Amino acid sequence: MNESDKKQNNSSAVPGGRLSRLAKLGSLATGVAGGMLAEGARQLAKGNRPKASEMLLTPGNAKRVAEQLSQLRGAAMKVGQLMSMDTGDVLPPELTEILGRLRSDAKSMPLSQLAKVLDDNWGKGWNLKFKQFSFEPVAAASIGQVHSAHTKDGRHLALKVQYPGVRESIDSDVDNVATLLRISGLIPKSLEYKPLLEDAKQQLHCEADYEQEARWIKQYRELLADAPEFILPEVYDDFTTPNVLAMSFVTGSPIEALEQGTQEDRDRAISLLLALLFREIFEFRLIQTDPNFANYQYDSETKKLILLDFGATREYPAAIADAYYQMMQAGSVGDRDAMQDAAEKIGFFKAEIKAEQREAVIDLFQQACEPLSVDGVYDFGSSKLAQRIKDAGMALSMEQEYWHTPPADALFLHRKLGGLYLLAARIKARVNVRELFLATQHHSVGGTGENITARMP
Repeated sequence: MNESDKKQNNSSAVPGGRLSRLAKLGSLATGVAGGMLAEGARQLAKGNRPKASEMLLTPGNAKRVAEQLSQLRGAAMKVGQLMSMDTGDVLPPELTEILGRLRSDAKSMPLSQLAKVLDDNWGKGWNLKFKQFSFEPVAAASIGQVHSAHTKDGRHLALKVQYPGVRESIDSDVDNVATLLRISGLIPKSLEYKPLLEDAKQQLHCEADYEQEARWIKQYRELLADAPEFILPEVYDDFTTPNVLAMSFVTGSPIEALEQGTQEDRDRAISLLLALLFREIFEFRLIQTDPNFANYQYDSETKKLILLDFGATREYPAAIADAYYQMMQAGSVGDRDAMQDAAEKIGFFKAEIKAEQREAVIDLFQQACEPLSVDGVYDFGSSKLAQRIKDAGMALSMEQEYWHTPPADALFLHRKLGGLYLLAARIKARVNVRELFLATQHHSVGGTGENITARMP
């Protein structure tokens, strides 16, 4: 009985229809307004003259926002996740802290709703194919939850089950939540949020296509067939549908647990991830762009890295890959003219901007290439590189009013690289990044097109 109560508290039905989802957002707006009035009354009773922002940014209001977004899941929740991950210090710390929990604290579907999703996708009697099925999810995220199951033919499956209504509500959810947060004052007027929202929509549409993700997994398994350092799940087509992704169950330790691991393991994990990113850009021209730490696990016994999620995979044009190769080469030796030329090829500077803004962009790229310029081991733990890049980017976008939005290819790649830098700093990795980059075999546009592979650490 107690266990049942506990499970019930950790689950909530996902609103499937547009009206029910809009009603949730409407109740959130009402709750925020009520919280403002209550806080205003408390402050006035104390003889204070509260500012509107102080009334909005109460712990109660921030908690209210996070709670409602976690119940909606899908695009609504992804907006909160992206804002907490990508905008950092732009948001008030109270809201950033609580929105940050959305990355790991999603509520699961109640059993009745889960059963309906599985009936709709597999048909009645699907349970007869399983020897064991864990109805309590092993993980719950913004667009789906993962279950462990054993089939009668001996396979151990990880089943990613999509929340109902998520795919259909992506665009309207993102727009509605953004409008709500903007008019409520819970995000600053100075924050240029539209590119972020378009980014969220595009990423969610990709992540919600489970059949496409299955194809990406199969393609990566082929591309990394020569790299036994990586473990990827196997896709099981007989249980995979547009709303259920069936994979072999693979598991290791959370990548963040390496904070308490050996220096050797910390260095190896980041070396593998950076070497993989270089292969993705310059050889595969295919990048898994989501830097969420939950996408990676590490097996300290076998020294292998486990790759878990490919929903946000993106193909890159050869010209963009070539331009980034030029950018990194130039950045490693401080050739600012070549960096500027590469930036223009990527899509920066298409509009007229001030000379100082152009120089500030090159400064930002120069900082991002700092690990490549070090002839030897780069200590991420002591460099504060991720924070410096973030601060420089904020200064560029806000203080200098740099209004030109980078192309989508750049936004996705920069988020991935920034996420790896953050992870490297968190686990205090020491890596010879320059050596990894120089070991990468690059396909130029005018090259032979051979499938040249990079040497992995």
